[in-house]
Amino acid sequence: MGSASSMLTQYDIEEVQDHCNHLFSQQEIVSLYKRFCQLDRNAKGFISADEFLSVPEFAMNPLSQRLLKMVDGLNFKDFVAFLSAFSTKASTRQKVELIFKLYDSDHNGKVSFNDILEVLRDLSGPFMSDEQREKVLCQVLQEAGYTRESYLVLDDFIKIIGSSGIKMEVEVPID
Repeated sequence: MGSASSMLTQYDIEEVQDHCNHLFSQQEIVSLYKRFCQLDRNAKGFISADEFLSVPEFAMNPLSQRLLKMVDGLNFKDFVAFLSAFSTKASTRQKVELIFKLYDSDHNGKVSFNDILEVLRDLSGPFMSDEQREKVLCQVLQEAGYTRESYLVLDDFIKIIGSSGIKMEVEVPID
């Protein structure tokens, strides 16, 4: 599994389905495999950061550098597991877990005021000043019962973001 010249067996498909908690159908997994093989230009069995950046939508994403840290070197099973957070069948918790990992840049299991501020800076670019970002963030945290000194763990993050009706869905075209 992973080489562009190889084909997925039924066993491979079922194994990938198990790995991603059955959030993709077998047809979707086959389509994702075809796309994975297109991205894996050298048939190494994993996708490099440069290969991910060849996808225009990915390269243009203001969080692409953060996402690259999460996806660089993924094999096919892990590629599908990563994408499963974007499945229409994924739970809010699964979606928020991915967002939490984006914010937790030092991977310590906690998100600080500065971690969130960095993401806001990436998202807003020059359209907001640092003072504006800090003011908005302080207000959001205060409304949720936190301060700028608070460290948010995953459950806190779910409490704040999970109730927002977040939409993170990508349709997988089936060939």
